[in-house]
Amino acid sequence: MSDTAQPTSPHVMNTYGRLPIALTHGQGCRVWDTTGKVYLDGLGGIAVNTLGHNHPELVPALQDQVAKLIHSSNYYHVPGQETLAAKLVDLSGMTNAFFCCTGLEANEAALKLARKFGHDKGIERPEIVVYEAAFHGRSIATLSATGNPKVQAGFGPLVEGFIRVPLNDIEALKKATEGNPNVVAVFFETIQGEGGIHPMRWEYLRQVRQLCNERDWLMMIDEVQCGMGRTGKWFAHQWAGIVPDVMPLAKGLGSGMPIGAVVAGPRAAHIFGPGNHGTTFGGNPLAMRAGIETIRIMEEHNLLDNAEKVGAHLKSTLQHELEGVAGVKEVRGQGLMLGIELDRPCGVILNQACEAGLLLSVTADSVIRLVPPLILTQAEADEIVAILVPIIKRFLA
Repeated sequence: MSDTAQPTSPHVMNTYGRLPIALTHGQGCRVWDTTGKVYLDGLGGIAVNTLGHNHPELVPALQDQVAKLIHSSNYYHVPGQETLAAKLVDLSGMTNAFFCCTGLEANEAALKLARKFGHDKGIERPEIVVYEAAFHGRSIATLSATGNPKVQAGFGPLVEGFIRVPLNDIEALKKATEGNPNVVAVFFETIQGEGGIHPMRWEYLRQVRQLCNERDWLMMIDEVQCGMGRTGKWFAHQWAGIVPDVMPLAKGLGSGMPIGAVVAGPRAAHIFGPGNHGTTFGGNPLAMRAGIETIRIMEEHNLLDNAEKVGAHLKSTLQHELEGVAGVKEVRGQGLMLGIELDRPCGVILNQACEAGLLLSVTADSVIRLVPPLILTQAEADEIVAILVPIIKRFLA
């Protein structure tokens, strides 16, 4: 990655702190840049490339769909929407689905569902419980629900109607909402992604489910990053044996195709009526084919089991190799959604890993995040450890 080889984008708005590489193609869990250098993909397009790159079953299916119909609009029935919605209902135990293009849009739709749920009950100013360190998107509403002051700075006034509480503290949730008749929903990630790979405890999830039942609140779980098999179950909250009322999805649902969804249970399935919400691109035939094929391939190749087993191996190996290393606070997460928290900001590791041929991310300033494709093998997991551990040790020395 010499200076002469570094790509630039002078006509693209400067909204990302990009690494000085540009990728041209991929195969499985590896990608190549414009200079021919190969990288092991530990980021998966930020938990998006479920099936890796150039999957031999997904690519022909998408090529077939491109030749038939890419877009038609929601003026008409789109058969793929019903097929994919029925599959998501079957996997989740919920009722129906709305399709959009991104996780942000899915979360925005969830917030609108909660507000209309409140208005339908006669609540003029509905309020939604959200969490510290949460990340739900960068629109004004999802930014307001997000718990990161850094990403909110400069975009006020934020949207009102949110009550913020700490993670995994049921008494704090009860105290923050005590005597408040305007609360309509609790909204959170099962495992916080951008916030630093912070999981909700299973017992806490069950306590929140019970509280929502008792108080007639919607339980809304953002599974955008931790869903779609990443933890070893289709949706991370399923480890707790619960079912939410509203579940936004995106990222891994289409293995790289832009697709988002809001899956609703019985209490939320019929809140929206015609004209209440919509999208131009959402639910287009190409995106629906990507979602249908992604789930089919995941099932046929048992990728949930692979995510659980390879993820457990990767986590335990990292813990073993980093045990006793001063400056390593914790290795946490589940399946192929792992975070290594250090005791100091470590953004430079992003560049150092890239130089060494490994793609990953650093989130929440001091957490190294690994969210590779779900096809990752144990040998590739060992390769991640072999590249990453020496980098961490040198950084902390």
